[in-house]
Amino acid sequence: MNAVLGIVRSFGLFVLAGLCEIGGGWLMWKALREGRPPLWGFLGGAVLVLYGVIPTFQPSTFGRTYAAYGGFFIALSLLWGWAFDGSRPDRADVLGGGIALVGVVLMYYWPRH
Repeated sequence: MNAVLGIVRSFGLFVLAGLCEIGGGWLMWKALREGRPPLWGFLGGAVLVLYGVIPTFQPSTFGRTYAAYGGFFIALSLLWGWAFDGSRPDRADVLGGGIALVGVVLMYYWPRH
């Protein structure tokens, strides 16, 4: 049961990091490209700092953690764009995001001794 809780915690950290990176980047995008108030950009910067901290709580090495995070980033970016900008993923997006997440599971959660 301890291993399952470790995977759930790790998965949650990946999702939280993704939401911080994508959300912070989105706030910056809105401030700099779409004329939203400067406060949006400052908030985006603060959220991006959180993104830099959260992965340090992962149990694996830097390289493996950030490589695996890339798969979460792909899938979460597509979902964020759909939810907040109305950019609905097409079949190729869904397939590519799914492949990336399968790669994450293989790379990050494969049993190692």
